[in-house]
Amino acid sequence: MTAAPTATAGAAVAERGRLRLSGLGKVFGSGAGRVVALDGVDLDIAPGEFVAVVGGSGCGKSTMLAVAAGLEEPTSGSVTAVGGVALMFQESNLLPWLTAAQNVELALRLRGIDKPERRRQARELLARVRLGRHVDKRPHELSGGMRQRVALARVLAQEAAIVLMDEPLGALDAMTRDQMHDLIETLWLESGFTVVFVTHNVREAVRLADRSILMGSRPGRVIHTQLNDLPRPRLMDSVQVVGMAADLTRRLREEVAVHDETDFFSI
Repeated sequence: MTAAPTATAGAAVAERGRLRLSGLGKVFGSGAGRVVALDGVDLDIAPGEFVAVVGGSGCGKSTMLAVAAGLEEPTSGSVTAVGGVALMFQESNLLPWLTAAQNVELALRLRGIDKPERRRQARELLARVRLGRHVDKRPHELSGGMRQRVALARVLAQEAAIVLMDEPLGALDAMTRDQMHDLIETLWLESGFTVVFVTHNVREAVRLADRSILMGSRPGRVIHTQLNDLPRPRLMDSVQVVGMAADLTRRLREEVAVHDETDFFSI
């Protein structure tokens, strides 16, 4: 006879994908060279939520992701991540001597999956990101957008409940970027993982996210939250997306002006 799941087990399943940052602080260096990158960041991201993070350069966006991913230790506060975390960078970081499939297989190997099953799953994952005909090509044979799709397949191979994306589309042209928006949104809706997406492109944040977080700098902290209940799929040039992006941009310009900074961001 199989025992019924306990209430505690049920609660753990329900919480899979939750990311909670509580009083998060990160300081680099000491003395006169001390830099407060993050100070008192509180952020509670629900399971399955898509959250975008925007802000000026140096406001701590990437540092926050690094701490959430466990790559950096917080100076203060805590991170709670339920269900595992995967991180996708602006660069694909593929191993050049391996094929697309072999790069994806690396993540499967770390999970202890045997070789025949790794091969099968890698090809299946590459088909999901629309690279089924390119499994045996090496990175130099792929375009920038294709390399990012391999990186995305590698993230999916980790089966993490939380996916952190640090400007993964920043180096792509507008058309490829738009195609990647559709792909990321489709995979997110299909798989139900939580996404935290860092971007300099304000309209991109509105196009993709359930909620956009604006970070202030010196030190990095959350200064504004924009909820987004526009129906999906959304278009980058729709009136509603452009209007919400304009509001975020105005707030971002105000924050940059406070610090007398010249910064790069786009709408």
